[in-house]
Amino acid sequence: MELRQLRYFLALVEECHFGRAAARLHVAQPALSQQIKVLERELGISLFHRSTRRVEPTEAGHRLTDYARVLVAEEERARVHMRELATGHAGRVCVGFIGTATYDVLPRVARTVRAELPGITMDLRGELLTPELVEGLLSGTYDLAVVRGAVADAGLRVTPLRSEPLVAVLPGHHPLAGRSHIPLKALADEAFVVHPSQSRSSMYERVLSACERAGFRPVSLTEVGETATLVVFVAAGHGVALVPQSVRSLSLEGVTYVPLEDPESVDLLLARRAHRNSPAAEQVASVIERCAGAA
Repeated sequence: MELRQLRYFLALVEECHFGRAAARLHVAQPALSQQIKVLERELGISLFHRSTRRVEPTEAGHRLTDYARVLVAEEERARVHMRELATGHAGRVCVGFIGTATYDVLPRVARTVRAELPGITMDLRGELLTPELVEGLLSGTYDLAVVRGAVADAGLRVTPLRSEPLVAVLPGHHPLAGRSHIPLKALADEAFVVHPSQSRSSMYERVLSACERAGFRPVSLTEVGETATLVVFVAAGHGVALVPQSVRSLSLEGVTYVPLEDPESVDLLLARRAHRNSPAAEQVASVIERCAGAA
């Protein structure tokens, strides 16, 4: 029993006439009649009452109709789903975000994919660090990753998303909190809250390098693993911090974001495997590029 035979069978059930059913199927009437006979022979039962004017399903024909409709519909569903997978409109995509992109890029990506690519199931993970994201891409844990800092691995392809200036994060009661801009050297006597050191975060070295170029090294450093925690520590008075401008979307009581004079910039990047990315991953990559550029 073939799906083609079931389609022929259903057309004949619905038309109750060999000529009309054959025309609907764009086949010759003898070919339709032959396939119905083959189907009846394979099943060992008559499926139609035939007359010169009309063809009507037997009881067995009525029973087979329900099965045939389900099978033909499932085959069409499978075809549609395979087309969606091939064009990237269906599938599962896991994306990791560094902490400083978690609060502005991630929500935009989630909303856009849901609206434009509803057939894709998203697994979005935020507040991660670049080294673990790179490792996750290479191991297959992540399909895409939004990272900062240099990513030098032949197995990965990197696309620049945007460059953004560093801004100072100050406690709300800080004497400089009300300024429109401040020079970085104005924070020379401050304790700093920073992302993790020892190559666990690209931001650690960028912040210390910026301070050194401004002529000082922070008097003390408190390391925290998550950007949200970093901002909370500043609000609690543990020090000041430098973060990319997009972190300003993380609004917490007790902190103020103040632009720097002549700030250094940090790049936001999209990383993916150099080969064997699914069509769905490529579709989501395009969404991320648009969403990051809209910040």
